[in-house]
Amino acid sequence: MSNFIIQKAASRGHAQHDWLDTYHSFSFANYHDPEKVHFGVLRVLNDDTIDGGMGFGMHPHDNMEIITIPTFGDLQHKDSMGNSGTISQGDVQVMSAGTGIQHSEANKNKDKKVHLFQIWIFPNHRNVVPRYDQKTFDVKDRINKFQQIVSPMGNDEGLNIHQDAWFSLANFDNNVEANYQVKKSGNGLYVFIIEGDATINGQALNKRDAIGITDAESIEIKANSDTQILVMDIPMNL
Repeated sequence: MSNFIIQKAASRGHAQHDWLDTYHSFSFANYHDPEKVHFGVLRVLNDDTIDGGMGFGMHPHDNMEIITIPTFGDLQHKDSMGNSGTISQGDVQVMSAGTGIQHSEANKNKDKKVHLFQIWIFPNHRNVVPRYDQKTFDVKDRINKFQQIVSPMGNDEGLNIHQDAWFSLANFDNNVEANYQVKKSGNGLYVFIIEGDATINGQALNKRDAIGITDAESIEIKANSDTQILVMDIPMNL
């Protein structure tokens, strides 16, 4: 029998800085909740909105898989590996911090905001050589179906990370029903409602709500409006 936890949008940590409006699904920076430190290997899920022309200066990371998903605007990236570029809606970026990297993230445009989800995953190999990758995905390929955007190293579909984890995005029309099959036995699912409303395994969820499900081979999803969903299929053991 599967087990689940529900995390409502309003229960997330929140910080409003001069140029950053951010929500934390798990303990981060000045927000700490001992009940929300991680879900399996999922350590961070930040929901960030950055004002025009502002951003994070160069800062370090190590031994973490970092996935960035912009939903509007343009995010400019630079790092100590020599990578420099922009990611926008439809793009996904991954970094394996490994032995250590530094990077900066800033809103490329001065006249509009940029929004992104940044996700940190504990790796299954420590001190790997740092790496960077990004890809533009066709949003049409996630209409009423799951589009895989992240997968383990060596897989052809999606961007690779050092973990037995699969991320998928789906844009469901109202009343569409879908079944998601867990990719690896023992993995849990953390399902985040980006926009809209859905019922997942009988539990009603709204915009920015999430459900963590363990001990399941599959889940049933019904969209109760036009709904955007992120599914993270991840190991539960660190």
